[in-house]
Amino acid sequence: MGYNRQDMTEYNPQAIEQKWQQRWRDSRAFEVTEDPSKPKFYCLEMFAYPSGHAHVGHVRNYMIGDVMARTKRMRGFNVLHPFGWDAFGLPAENAAIKNGIHPRTSTLANIAHMKGQLERLGISYAWEREVATCLPDYYKWNQWLFLRMFERDLAYRRRSTVNWCSSCQTVLANEQVVEGGCWRCHTLVTHRDLEQWFLRITHYADELLSAIDGLEEWPEKVLTMQRNWIGRSEGARVRFPLVDPTGIGASADIEVFTTRIDTIFGATFVLLAPEHDLLERLAAESEDPAAMRSAAARFRRQDRSARLTGDVEKEGFSTGRFAINPFTGQHVPIWVANFVLGEYGTGAVMAVPAHDQRDFEFARKYGLPVRVVIQPEGDGAAALEAPTMTEAYSEPGRVVDSGDYTGLWSADAIRIMAEKAERRGIGQRTVQFRLKDWGISRQRYWGTPIPIIQCPACGLVPVPDDQLPVELPAVAEFTGRGDSPLASVAEFVDVPCPRCGGPARRETDTMDTFVDSSWYFYRYCDARNDAQPFDPAAVAYWAPVDFYSGGVEHAILHLIYSRFFARVFRDLGMVNHAEPFTRLLTQGMVHKDGVVMSKSKGNVVDPDDMIAKYGADALRLYVMFVAPPEKEVEWTDAGLEGAFRFLMRVWRIAQQWQDTVASAPPVAGLEGELTGAERALRRKTHDTIRRVTQDLDPRVHLNTVVSALMELVNELYQFSDQHTAAGAPARRADGQAPAERPGTKAVLREAVEALILMLSPFTPHLAEELWERLGRQGGIVFAPWPAFDEAVARADEVVIPVQVNGRVRGRVTVPADSSEDAIREAALADPAVAAHLAGKSVVKVIVAKGKLVSIVIK
Repeated sequence: MGYNRQDMTEYNPQAIEQKWQQRWRDSRAFEVTEDPSKPKFYCLEMFAYPSGHAHVGHVRNYMIGDVMARTKRMRGFNVLHPFGWDAFGLPAENAAIKNGIHPRTSTLANIAHMKGQLERLGISYAWEREVATCLPDYYKWNQWLFLRMFERDLAYRRRSTVNWCSSCQTVLANEQVVEGGCWRCHTLVTHRDLEQWFLRITHYADELLSAIDGLEEWPEKVLTMQRNWIGRSEGARVRFPLVDPTGIGASADIEVFTTRIDTIFGATFVLLAPEHDLLERLAAESEDPAAMRSAAARFRRQDRSARLTGDVEKEGFSTGRFAINPFTGQHVPIWVANFVLGEYGTGAVMAVPAHDQRDFEFARKYGLPVRVVIQPEGDGAAALEAPTMTEAYSEPGRVVDSGDYTGLWSADAIRIMAEKAERRGIGQRTVQFRLKDWGISRQRYWGTPIPIIQCPACGLVPVPDDQLPVELPAVAEFTGRGDSPLASVAEFVDVPCPRCGGPARRETDTMDTFVDSSWYFYRYCDARNDAQPFDPAAVAYWAPVDFYSGGVEHAILHLIYSRFFARVFRDLGMVNHAEPFTRLLTQGMVHKDGVVMSKSKGNVVDPDDMIAKYGADALRLYVMFVAPPEKEVEWTDAGLEGAFRFLMRVWRIAQQWQDTVASAPPVAGLEGELTGAERALRRKTHDTIRRVTQDLDPRVHLNTVVSALMELVNELYQFSDQHTAAGAPARRADGQAPAERPGTKAVLREAVEALILMLSPFTPHLAEELWERLGRQGGIVFAPWPAFDEAVARADEVVIPVQVNGRVRGRVTVPADSSEDAIREAALADPAVAAHLAGKSVVKVIVAKGKLVSIVIK
């Protein structure tokens, strides 16, 4: 049942919003199927973790996506805009330990609450495609994909030194260690040796890196972060034999990776990472094993990213042992340094202090030798001398003091020396990546069970496909204190081997929850398929995602993993592309009281409270208007109140001209009869459509869109004031509109309709209500986007506002090509402006051509 002017003359956002949300649900307005006759647009916001309550920081990301989805739908695209829940993970499990609530119970309750919040915001989600990763109908396909990867040796198990969070009681991938702490709880990370499952992401390392150059619609900062994390280096591995403690012979090899083998004659010591496998042996054979172990442990506790970049104070200690430089035959001391990482290269470095800045600083600090083996050449290049050097020379040059290689250029020396190392059997050319295989084993309950059975006779046996999903059993104890809680559930663990039928044990680790979020965007394309993860034909229509928005904090973890999974699915023949996301937008965070809004800081603003006070449309509009999407914003309730007042102005102007617009003729055919004021309003309308269309897509300058719409509303009010000032009230006493001239009615119809249509992606409930009140049928969701006429938008005349001491006191209509002097004269001659200048002294007149005249008076 619709509302009419009699039962709703005032703007009541809560009633309007409930009405239209129900109508959208009843009509399935946002549900779609594949339609080859239309261009498709797949719009997606990053997976939501169901933490219980969304705050306005979340709302900002979801609104960006909704504005884009609604705009594209109006522009004729078949739009897929789904939503779902990244529902496994440690927060729910930790809450279960603390409060005694089963993770499934708390997670599903949180999903229900957050879904209600999003529905009250009026977001155009295709809810029939909703997924939750904690349900078996989703995680069954995690297991299915794991088995396909296991068959192809992309999933494997090995013993490894891993990152361990003592608070979360689980392993962390390298990417999940932030500044030396757990990415979730910030607890200092330690290390353990455990049997772990890995996914061989390094199989695609070269492709993941080279394809970055083709991601033309991703933020450059994200691409830089990915390039740095993958970290490709061409060089050579060279073996430095470890000298036996007796000084006779060699008892092991220390393999180093170097990109500058041309400097190996200048390698005067070897540096080991505090994580290096050899270190325990060296400690055990030392005079004070405890001291060496303690010093290494202290280095390992330091911030990992700072160690990698060299931003920590460089520290080290001597092991008291020596290695043999295989090119010089000399014994060089072995040290441990905090800026060498175990997971980068081989965890060992040949230190060439004359030609590497970090090695140089370390050598000067500890009095280690510096030997120059590369000399710069060129105009003004002075010869380097080790005693007088104040910094390392790291550029190429002429090789010196390097035996048979002396006199070569660096590039030639690198090639020849690497070949010589291979012929001698002391090294080989190689490509090294910083990226390591992804450890996915987690010793927690609330995650996808790994579908492997360990049989004493058959080894690692995959669970047959027809026995998937391997479901999580119900448990009461969620902490395994280092072992998976599943290990204590005998009926889950003890199973027959699928191959030989003998007694066997099920794998008790669960998968890293980033597995869930690495392919969910494909499941949305065919969310109810119970025969396979998705129909390849459905994904071929919808994918890749055309517009993806979310936080920059996912630049490494989620986005690299998703790119990896896309390639796995491609090689399985299930998708026809390698990159899952065409365009990426990383929105800025919302701050309150100067810090990022979060529950842990107690500074969240609940959207339900704001909706109850101002309505969803005001909230939607404000979060889009406050700043460009990529920028951080500081939340203020005052800004939200300003958005509400603006919507009140839109409501009033639309109500004022409702009957006129409903019955007005189209402007076509009347152009030659328009007055100057009518032409000015029409020009403003078309110019606004042009600006808004371009700022929405491709620019996504959503705040400037709102500014442009506010300008159009101001223009409508000015036109309305002029109309009533001419003696033609907008409504007579009986409520009926007067019989305006056809040109007035036509330009008002064009302007008001365009305003409502352009507002609809931002304030869809208000727009739907006003559209219906104008007598337009079918709902604004399905209305076409307004078109603009370039000639009209850039008409010969422009209307320029005139400010006096910062307040708009009038507007002048002048030819578009007017000079600044002509615009200044017209502004000073305007009657309304002249009235404000009477008796005052004009200090200066500033003309922003085509935009504004600002007059300063005493």
